[in-house]
Amino acid sequence: MNMKKPTLVWDFPTRAFHWLLALSFTGAFLTADSERWIDVHMTLGYTVAGLIAFRLLWGLVGTRYARFASFAFGPRAVLAYVKSLFTREPRHYVGHNPAGSWAIYLLLALGLLAAATGYATYVELGGEEAFEDLHEGLANAMLALVFVHIAGVAVSSLLHRENLARAMVSGRKKAAVGEGIRSAHWIIGVALVAGVVAFWSGGGGRLVPDLSGRVSLAGFAASARSNSRDHREDHRDKRRKGDYRERHDR
Repeated sequence: MNMKKPTLVWDFPTRAFHWLLALSFTGAFLTADSERWIDVHMTLGYTVAGLIAFRLLWGLVGTRYARFASFAFGPRAVLAYVKSLFTREPRHYVGHNPAGSWAIYLLLALGLLAAATGYATYVELGGEEAFEDLHEGLANAMLALVFVHIAGVAVSSLLHRENLARAMVSGRKKAAVGEGIRSAHWIIGVALVAGVVAFWSGGGGRLVPDLSGRVSLAGFAASARSNSRDHREDHRDKRRKGDYRERHDR
């Protein structure tokens, strides 16, 4: 009998992406309705888009269980897995299970669409408020899917008697000899985290202090934030002029 023991399954880039995405989306959602925190909201929105872009690339060239090919399950596999949860011996997967894989694909798609419509809203692409409702709907759908994903992790952890959330921290799950991965790819993961922190610390409205005392990596984020402020100021001016004309006509 092939005994299972804690084995490295999730590389560090995958784990870093997971927790950075969770943090960025949570922060973006909480700051969505505040004009005061709009710079933070936008910075986190860009972070979500950048992280997903990295994950799409890592899903092609990453380690065994990070690749999309390892969790490309069809509807039958998902249904069979869900049915197995109601038996004494639910199907166990070293990597992502079929139900979890669909949640991941949906989260990536919703995240990209939410980021794109958010940017379109701020630059008033297609006119004022053209994408605002769609952006809000996508964010709410993503939040609902996050809760479903958390519930699924809790159920799977209970049925399989393994802490899946802890596994996404340590990178280790119970697996047979030969089923793990050889390297955690720490350098790539650290580079990802460092890149996000540098992006957050660049330009105006920093999320973290600029310890160097210099304005660094302002680039695209600072320009986009500046453009969004200009658009919002123009929008407020138009609204004030409209209110004035309405009062004057009366």
